Amino acid sequence: MARKADRETIDALTRVTDFDAETVEKLAGVGRPVNIPEGWAVMIENTPADKAYIILEGTMEVRRQKQPIAELEAGDVIGEMALVNGKLRNATVVAKTPVKALHLTDSDVAELLDHDPNFASKLQQKATERLD
Repeated sequence: MARKADRETIDALTRVTDFDAETVEKLAGVGRPVNIPEGWAVMIENTPADKAYIILEGTMEVRRQKQPIAELEAGDVIGEMALVNGKLRNATVVAKTPVKALHLTDSDVAELLDHDPNFASKLQQKATERLD
């Protein structure tokens, strides 16, 4: 269930993403700001998808079979496509530095998709940009 979005989260999302104002407001209303310590794995390869994150500050490392394959920074969305597609995680994601992020549960993402059918395409666009 959506709650009132706090100004700090709205400002951070506006600063680091290119989502429109309405999407930022919805994200800030359903997501929860979290601090992730360096070295903490937020997603494990080949496990079920139950959450996604939008990085607000810091760097995360993506690993496949324990090998680093990418670094993600502020503005990147992680874990979103496994939620939308209902697939297992295809990588492990570990905080390379202390990270501030917006945590979205699977039900948060479902709520966003219910209210904005275009949200899935926005996430797909983010994922495509990340792969380019």
